Amino acid sequence: MKQTTYDTNQLIPDRAILVSLITDEVKKSGLDSDYSLEELKNLAETAGVEVRGQLVQNKETPDSRFFLGKGKVDELAELISEYGANTAIFDQELSGAQVRNLEEKLDVKIIDRTQLILDIFAQRAKTREGIIQVELAQLSYLLPRLSGHGKNLSRLGGGIGTRGPGESKLETDRRHIRGRISDLKHQLEEVTRHRKLHRMRRKETGIVQVALVGYTNAGKSTLLKQLTEADVYVENQLFATLDPTTRNLVLPSGQEIVLTDTVGFIQNLPHDLVASFRATLEEAIEADLILHVVDASAENREEQMRVVGEILNELGAGDKPQIVLYNKKDLCRPEQLEMLPATGASLKISAYDEEDLKKVAAAIQEHLTGETLTFRLPAGQGELGALIHRVGKVEAQETDEDYVIYRVLLNQGDYLKEKHKLEPFRVK
Repeated sequence: MKQTTYDTNQLIPDRAILVSLITDEVKKSGLDSDYSLEELKNLAETAGVEVRGQLVQNKETPDSRFFLGKGKVDELAELISEYGANTAIFDQELSGAQVRNLEEKLDVKIIDRTQLILDIFAQRAKTREGIIQVELAQLSYLLPRLSGHGKNLSRLGGGIGTRGPGESKLETDRRHIRGRISDLKHQLEEVTRHRKLHRMRRKETGIVQVALVGYTNAGKSTLLKQLTEADVYVENQLFATLDPTTRNLVLPSGQEIVLTDTVGFIQNLPHDLVASFRATLEEAIEADLILHVVDASAENREEQMRVVGEILNELGAGDKPQIVLYNKKDLCRPEQLEMLPATGASLKISAYDEEDLKKVAAAIQEHLTGETLTFRLPAGQGELGALIHRVGKVEAQETDEDYVIYRVLLNQGDYLKEKHKLEPFRVK
């Protein structure tokens, strides 16, 4: 096998050509290929890569050997030479054999979209949980592709695609990698168990959980910071937040809820990443309410919303109650603002507008107190009657023989604390 000669010295910056193959399947899916390639450029720049150029091919199906057609591979080689590139980043996922063949042919580092996203996550992971999740995703991705990676796995610290686990062992010690994956899964199970215990305790005390979800860079962390004065990292870049942050938020009524920021979604989010981050994303699954934060100024806003919806469905959280927050209205053109829905459970906001923040808090409160239930209590049960008045607003009260019937607009948080006492008397 021909040995690659490109340099993986970490002091040499990555200079890349972006590559996209538009197949008949991609066309049928309705995916906006131009937007996807622009997003790949943003991902590359987020990872610290200098993008020198790009190449697009329309082809019925991928070539089994090179992914691209042979003529396009030659054209890519010319672009690499012309722009002095040392990396080619593909917008689609490659097989191990395709990576190996392209490396031999082009003598540059070959990275696909999945590996690029995993690399960004490896850079951003700070907490023990985040580091475990990223390493597990990287190893799960790399294990079936070990034979397809050459020199870019032979050293540590050689730029994108080589951060995270111990790459120096990847090609020689499959058993070690499988053992490491098993060990990481056990560690993650322990993290999941602790998270479940915390959530159970919150539910037992009646604390309402609200999760911020949305496409990457939609403004979730900014919103969390502005609503709760949380000390969180905020930056205008993809995946600025990786580790989940939970803060308390006091609603206008005085009720305290828990607000959690989650990792941003993106189209073609690697399956291994979704699986590894399930413990974190379960915050969305277990939430009483989801705040879907949307970048209203994004040209592909609808596509981003579709992607978020698909991932929530995959997680089993697609049917959770939602409030859609069309964020960044201050960055919208007038015609963009006019196209935003004006009805339903949605708000047009700017995370930096104090009045809009009050509207968000009010919308959360309205949702949490929106349910009206009827209870039929035995007469003379003064303690239960007093409890009814504590968990909500009594809208109607009447006596029926030996019973008192209450119609109550509930405060969801207070009701959850006392639900076990009142549920037997609920009229269904």
